[in-house]
Amino acid sequence: MKFLKSHFALSRSQQNGIFILLLLIIILQLFIFIDFTPESDSEKIDETEINNFRKQLDSINQLAEVRKDTIYPFNPNYLTDFKAYQIGMSTSEIDRLIVYRKSGKWINSIEDFKSVTKVHDSLLKKISPSFRFPEWTQKTKNKPTEFKKSAETGFIISDLNAANSEDLKKVNGVGDVLSERIVKYRNSIGGFRSSIQLKDVYGLSPEVIERIDEQFKIISKPTTSLLNINDISEQQLSEIPYFNARIAKEIISYRKLHEGISSFEELSKINLFPYDKIDRIKLYLAVE
Repeated sequence: MKFLKSHFALSRSQQNGIFILLLLIIILQLFIFIDFTPESDSEKIDETEINNFRKQLDSINQLAEVRKDTIYPFNPNYLTDFKAYQIGMSTSEIDRLIVYRKSGKWINSIEDFKSVTKVHDSLLKKISPSFRFPEWTQKTKNKPTEFKKSAETGFIISDLNAANSEDLKKVNGVGDVLSERIVKYRNSIGGFRSSIQLKDVYGLSPEVIERIDEQFKIISKPTTSLLNINDISEQQLSEIPYFNARIAKEIISYRKLHEGISSFEELSKINLFPYDKIDRIKLYLAVE
């Protein structure tokens, strides 16, 4: 016992030293686990800044709601599943439209659309103002085909924009497939503005186009005026034949960067621009 007592007995100075050591350890622990640094002013968010952010967020939400309800002009014949769903059509209504279009038939009026899809009147009233049908279909509907005689060839000239596939098959070199292809392409562009657009119908040779041009002319030409490329919107550009959304975006970007377009030749500098079809593009656009 004396041996153990001699080893664990501490003097007062030693006891004080141990107490001070323990106190220092406790203080160091407090510094490690407690952050005594004052809150930085930069971390404080001003109430005015919060209110401004809320206003911006509300404006964005309102704009999103407006865009959500906006229906841009479209041709119902090219209505996709996704767009049809967006405007509120049911799956059965969409299916009826797809089956009708796959049969090779076209919708040329609001009445046709309702008859085919059987869409509800309330939805039809909402979306029908955005329908865009080719103008020539409205002019030639319930109207007899126009004819005139060519003094040069003696052929009876009929209207290329009113001719059906049976009329076109009378031309040497135009069979069932090509006649249907011509009518389908004519409908897709809203009616021919010039016979040079026959170049874009796959399978038509220059010789056959020449024969068609002898017997058919553009009599009921679409009356839409030329659009100024320096004023036209991106949406309008994307709806013009020979263009798509990507090309329209490139044209608008180029126009903004160069503060306008001065000539058709300048368009060749634009990425993806189909300059090989410039003669047809001039039927829709003007540079002013």
